Amino acid sequence: MNNLIWFKNDLRVKDNNSLFKACKKSGKVIGVYFLDPRQFETTKYGFKKTEKFRAKFLLESIQDLKINLGKKNISLLIFYDLPEKILPKLVNEFSISTIFVQNEWTQEEVETNELVKKSIANVTFVETFDQFLFHPGDIPYSSFNKIPEVFTEFRKKCEKESKVRTCVEIKSKSVENLIETSTKVPTLEDLGFEKFEIDENSAFPFLGGESQALKRIENYFFETENLSKYKKTRNGLVGTNYSSKLSAWLANGSISARTIYWEVQKYEQEICKNEDTYWLIFELIWRDYFKYISLKHKNKIFQLDGILEHKYEWKFNKKALHQWINGTTHEPFVNANMIELQRTGFMSNRGRQNVASYWAKEWEQDWRIAAAYFESMLIDYDVHSNYGNWIYNAGVGNDPRDRKFNIKRQAEMYDGDEKFQKLWLK
Repeated sequence: MNNLIWFKNDLRVKDNNSLFKACKKSGKVIGVYFLDPRQFETTKYGFKKTEKFRAKFLLESIQDLKINLGKKNISLLIFYDLPEKILPKLVNEFSISTIFVQNEWTQEEVETNELVKKSIANVTFVETFDQFLFHPGDIPYSSFNKIPEVFTEFRKKCEKESKVRTCVEIKSKSVENLIETSTKVPTLEDLGFEKFEIDENSAFPFLGGESQALKRIENYFFETENLSKYKKTRNGLVGTNYSSKLSAWLANGSISARTIYWEVQKYEQEICKNEDTYWLIFELIWRDYFKYISLKHKNKIFQLDGILEHKYEWKFNKKALHQWINGTTHEPFVNANMIELQRTGFMSNRGRQNVASYWAKEWEQDWRIAAAYFESMLIDYDVHSNYGNWIYNAGVGNDPRDRKFNIKRQAEMYDGDEKFQKLWLK
């Protein structure tokens, strides 16, 4: 009997626990990835669920995964089809007894898993939490319901009482492990998009895939030593090096948070340890926190009143949405950020907070519509971080201060010379 790894947002060979567990079992190890057509449909808000920027990055990531698995003599099957339709056929064709898959808990992923499990009998599913820095089994809380509502409390307790697990590695399988496969990575055109060139001014001109993620770490950490000034520069707006830019590879699992953590430890030992190097770990803990908030509150993170069940008089105006998306509001700083997103699929952290505050606090528009737009457009879209940040900025999440940004003041502080605004508003 053989083993199947169903890859999702864990598109890597290094430090992949599903892959590691599968390779420890007897029998062949085969990988599969589904480009689920549901992920490319138009939502009720009128946006494609996945737009061209993330689609391109995803296809590059799958191609790289296929190559890297091939070096270990593991085949990757790729389908632009529904998992519940194809997986039963694969189970029969390849005598699969165990399916290894990353544990997901948000509604759409859970529904897909349930459809698959209903369609297959006599197969064991091994689901592994593999998206975290601090594994759910290692955090100092007896249940997800005990996760605190304030980030600082969570961070301090985890830093004090939790350890980051070491990374796992697999050995190459024998060449006999390979199977005959004619499946190919689809093109952008296959997914309904036109080919496009990356904008020359993009702050994220990088390609998808594990190889590129590791290359970025090597460059940002060890070649340029930019990590030594990460905290000082991370609120930048122009260029590739104001922040680590690792979020997109983290989002689709081309790299694990643990890998980044241990590379930071190595950097601190060999080159420099300061507040800046720590701050990258700090941001990884924020990422963890949003995942734990999602585990605790489930679908509340998608609901209008959020996890606070706080009632606001939310509005929706189509003209306002058009102005916000196309960068024609009365705030040049908001406009520049929204045009950058529209043209590149990327926006700085500073930009995201400002445009979110403008939409939700200044205009008091339904935050879910804007969150759905971000989901569509962002190369580094991650369901937990996206919706966690949106409820935070809308005042229905984990911000005890319920802040509203002074956009003009923010523009003066972070774009005083208007270099960023001039770049996108020309």
